[in-house]
Amino acid sequence: MKERLQKIIAARGVASRRAAEGMISAGRVTVDGVVAALGDSADPEIQRVEIDGVMLPEAREYVYIAMYKPRGVVTTRKDEQGRRTVLDILPPEVRHTVPAGRLDLSSEGLLILSNDGDAIYALTHPSAEVEKTYIAWCRAEDGGTIEGALAALRRPMVIEGQTLCPAKAREISPGVLLITVHEGKNRQIRNMCRQAGLHVTRLKRSAEGGISLGELRPGQWRYLTDTETQYILSLKERAGPERRT
Repeated sequence: MKERLQKIIAARGVASRRAAEGMISAGRVTVDGVVAALGDSADPEIQRVEIDGVMLPEAREYVYIAMYKPRGVVTTRKDEQGRRTVLDILPPEVRHTVPAGRLDLSSEGLLILSNDGDAIYALTHPSAEVEKTYIAWCRAEDGGTIEGALAALRRPMVIEGQTLCPAKAREISPGVLLITVHEGKNRQIRNMCRQAGLHVTRLKRSAEGGISLGELRPGQWRYLTDTETQYILSLKERAGPERRT
């Protein structure tokens, strides 16, 4: 059955759908020896699909895992500065997975990884509006108060020229906030707290959509449960086979 090339490449675990589109646009993908164009389809069962002259790998079994990323570890497959990466933590049998989104170097908590490019796409695309929940240890600055900061976080904020939706925010213990957002911008929680008059001393992501950190400790990982996997598959179904960025 024919499918869009970017979907085929993502499904084989070679790259995310967005990265696959870049490969196609750059002329790196061929179908039966003919350079493909963005929007082309193919049937990988009967046609020869290659990237840079190399055949696509065979379809693989999908893996979905959750890990507790410790502080001081970078969310990338390789690091030019030689720092420890999340893949360094994982055993060889799951190092072919890709992180869905990022946590910055000084943040910790839940990170979802998979070799399913469509799952990564569905989890991270803004249209999915997957809620992300964080625990933030904070202190008020410049004469502000936690109460005032909570009120600010619950209103729309403009950060770096972009308007962010109001966060769900409450204090769960003195100086510790539970904050839920769905945009997932780079350093979003830290920037929102700074604008609200708070300094974040520690930040942990505890949940992402229907998946929670649970009992994992820093550096530990686990396969997703059947219920969590079904949640991922429902996101893929909702995204649809032809949705594009």
